[in-house]
Amino acid sequence: MRNLSGKIYFASDCHFGVPTKAASAKREKLFISWLDEVKSDANYIILLGDIFDFWFEYKHVVPRGHTRLLGKFAELSDLGIKFIYFTGNHDFWIRDYFSEEFGFEIIRKPTVFTINQKKVFIGHGDGLGPKDSSYKIMKSVFEAPVNRWLYARLHPNFAFWLAGKVSSGSRAANGDNDEKFHGEEREWLIQFARKKLETEHYDYFIFGHRHLPLSIALNEKSTYINTGEWIKSFSYAHTEEDKIVLTKYVTE
Repeated sequence: MRNLSGKIYFASDCHFGVPTKAASAKREKLFISWLDEVKSDANYIILLGDIFDFWFEYKHVVPRGHTRLLGKFAELSDLGIKFIYFTGNHDFWIRDYFSEEFGFEIIRKPTVFTINQKKVFIGHGDGLGPKDSSYKIMKSVFEAPVNRWLYARLHPNFAFWLAGKVSSGSRAANGDNDEKFHGEEREWLIQFARKKLETEHYDYFIFGHRHLPLSIALNEKSTYINTGEWIKSFSYAHTEEDKIVLTKYVTE
């Protein structure tokens, strides 16, 4: 179990790249402003996936754009801030670009950390829980090394065009941000967390993916946090003394 200490920030689901270049750039600048604020005291920044609406790395080619954000990642890494990047369902084809260029640690599955003496279960959140069996099958197909290899054989122009067509149906691309809380019994990530607590204690569960900022007490000693998104809510979580709290980024 990894041990982390100090000031730690968590963010997810920016989906940079959609719905338009201009709209994405506006949100990206806001996220960069947030990074500029937290760099003064951050020891770690944990990104919980879907930072980009699509990311695919060829051996010598990475997606065009996001120059200011990538530059900010380099700046903060050079300052000594450690980044941990959990891949999501939109950016799971990240390879080694972020680790080689910025020193990011890339994690591809839920992982347990000790954070300031608290036991914390962290992941993007996709494919967990009792439902969504069709997505779990699709994910296993996309993550298969042979399919990654086959996709890399496509010319980048066609590959990114095809990805854009597929992504155009996503909720981020279409501005479908009306996710509503329908009760704990219908939130499958909460159900997943409760099931885990039946056999082992965790102080916190922290996920993204849901696009709904939530902080819910599972019992007297355990809390579920969803970091929300940077499309409408602009929410994130962070350590505060011996707690982890959810908040929103507010600008003047």
